[in-house]
Amino acid sequence: MTAKADSASKAASEAGGATLEALSDAIESGAGLPAVARAAAQVLGASVAVIDRSGVVLAVAAPSSSEESKLLAGGDGVESVELRVADAVVGELRFRARSKAAGSSAPVARMVSALLALEVVRSRSDEWASDEAAGDFARAVLERRVTDRGDIVARAAEVGCDVASGAGVLIARAHPHRAQDGDWRARVLTLSLRVLRTQAQGTVAVIGNGEVAEVSAIVPSSNQAMLGRAAKALASELAQSLTGFSVTVAHSRHASDPPDLYRAGMEALLAANVAEAEGHDVLAFEDTGSYRLLLPAMSEDPGELRRFYEETVAPLCAYDEQYETDLVITIEAYLDNDGNVTPTAETLFTHRHTIRYRLERVRELCGHDISSTEGREKLGLGLKAMRVLGIAPPRGPALEPGAKGGKVRRPRVDKHESP
Repeated sequence: MTAKADSASKAASEAGGATLEALSDAIESGAGLPAVARAAAQVLGASVAVIDRSGVVLAVAAPSSSEESKLLAGGDGVESVELRVADAVVGELRFRARSKAAGSSAPVARMVSALLALEVVRSRSDEWASDEAAGDFARAVLERRVTDRGDIVARAAEVGCDVASGAGVLIARAHPHRAQDGDWRARVLTLSLRVLRTQAQGTVAVIGNGEVAEVSAIVPSSNQAMLGRAAKALASELAQSLTGFSVTVAHSRHASDPPDLYRAGMEALLAANVAEAEGHDVLAFEDTGSYRLLLPAMSEDPGELRRFYEETVAPLCAYDEQYETDLVITIEAYLDNDGNVTPTAETLFTHRHTIRYRLERVRELCGHDISSTEGREKLGLGLKAMRVLGIAPPRGPALEPGAKGGKVRRPRVDKHESP
């Protein structure tokens, strides 16, 4: 190595040491994430964005707004590293080298990400703990584990939620159409809380586990109109912010007495189930029509409601699933057309004889004659029970998302569609 090269290497090493020292100083001094991000950018020779586990951008260090946009959009040249503390993912580091010569080595990037992960935990731990406490309170109320008015009001006040003047419950569901990276459910929860707290300060929420992100929020409010505005604002924001998701939002009536929040939660759940079954983006419990009559059964004895479904529509669902037939769709259309075969056939683009065959098959499978008044009543209530309970209708290939026009042709076993 020449003297000139040796001198350059020594200078680079000293510069690297200086930037690492600046990063350490920023962390030790408690300067905050923006300062830490700027120091990390110097170490990496890159534009840097620090994002928490719910997708909230905590800090950006970029020389221009256009560079910041490229960084956050994850465009060409943007690298991403998970921020981890032990086995827990606490966020994400995104960086984009400012020049080809400025790229940092993998060990340096790992070291920087480890330091940033600890800083993210330090800066966000209180807020995360507060949100977790608020979620625990919301879950306890909605599961009716806290029923005394004084206890509910006091516990709500501890997490910054004033329900003394009343509140309502809102449920939002986000269905992903493709696999999601990271803790996407936490991102849905954070986004929902941010929107709802602009509408009603002190809103608390909890999110369930599963394939669908379901946010259940207790929204402090003095009247019904506030709940409606909050639901519409949330549906609009989630639809815009969550690309590749289907979004449904539903809300209860206003509960003036805090112990009624359990009932409000069941109202919101019923409305959410009906909204999904009937294709509504936003639905209020008061707009669910005759479904409201099933709320007592859903709240107090869902087992009885389930048994009624099993005695009516369940055999048809099972048959449709097994043989990819359309019995459930047919009885829905038949009931919607007031028990008239001709308009039912026109609705389903099929022949009247096929409709009559399907209705006979319905009678054979479940024992209810839909051509009679009693049969129509029972099967109509069975369909409502299915929707209220949130039971998904059969989804054979003809109903799968992505099929042309929503349907694909399916082979029939014979002219009567029998197996």
